Amino acid sequence: MSTDNPFAGLQDDVARKRRIGRVFVAVCFASTLVGIVALVALIADVLYESWGWVTLEFLSYPPSRFIDSYLPGGRGAGIYPALVGSIFLIILTAIFTMFLGVGAAIYLEEYAPDNRLTAFIEANIANLAGVPSIVYGLLGLAIFVRAIGFGASLIAGALTLTLLILPIVIVSSQEALAAVPDTQRQAAYGMGATQWEVIRDIVLPRALPGIMTGTILSLSRAIGETAPILMVGAATSMFTAPYSLTGPFSAMPMQIFDWARLPQAEFQHVAAAGIVVLLSVLLLMNAVAIYIRNRYDPR
Repeated sequence: MSTDNPFAGLQDDVARKRRIGRVFVAVCFASTLVGIVALVALIADVLYESWGWVTLEFLSYPPSRFIDSYLPGGRGAGIYPALVGSIFLIILTAIFTMFLGVGAAIYLEEYAPDNRLTAFIEANIANLAGVPSIVYGLLGLAIFVRAIGFGASLIAGALTLTLLILPIVIVSSQEALAAVPDTQRQAAYGMGATQWEVIRDIVLPRALPGIMTGTILSLSRAIGETAPILMVGAATSMFTAPYSLTGPFSAMPMQIFDWARLPQAEFQHVAAAGIVVLLSVLLLMNAVAIYIRNRYDPR
């Protein structure tokens, strides 16, 4: 009578797969640590360089032409025009994006027929999400600055950033609309509601958390972009806040870029302070996205 274990081969195979699984987990953990350590090191370096430079004067005064003004708490060493320009820019971009992006997503998801043309449009929208931002800057320069004649203005920059994030907003909004159970639509139709009433009263309220989250996260990407607004003529440094939609403007990435390329040590500290302000705005926008998602999530 044989005493060999008939499951020995199976046990060895299970043990080998477990070892492979542990190695895979270790590789994933190491990959995560690389990103986290790099991010922590970057933030720590920026905070160290900006320590004592982010003051009320820095937030409320324009930049100075003189290096002697760039002292911690010094008058004139500020980011105010660029900060206001970024706020106006992102507000306009949000308005354009909500109307165009969400409207396109509603049409494609709720109204467009399921045919090859619709599939072709959706595939190209998804592909446009990966186009480099400089391409959108060139497109904005050709269309809004030169063809339409807006010039190097605030509205031209906002429309260019709208083009940049529009594919992302459309795709994320479509996913949010598609996640609404179809049974809720059919129940509303059974009560005699029209298609627009179903979309307005049933679909959109339930898709709102996903739509708002995707839109705000896309806007947080747009506020940190430099190449598109550089192509449409944003000023690297301004001493007054934007005063009209068709007037010149600057933005925080442009001002930070202008400071960072200068060799004096004082400008490096001021650039780090500008980065802290920009990161604070980004974190605030992300926090708003998380709040909206949790506040209006039906689950």
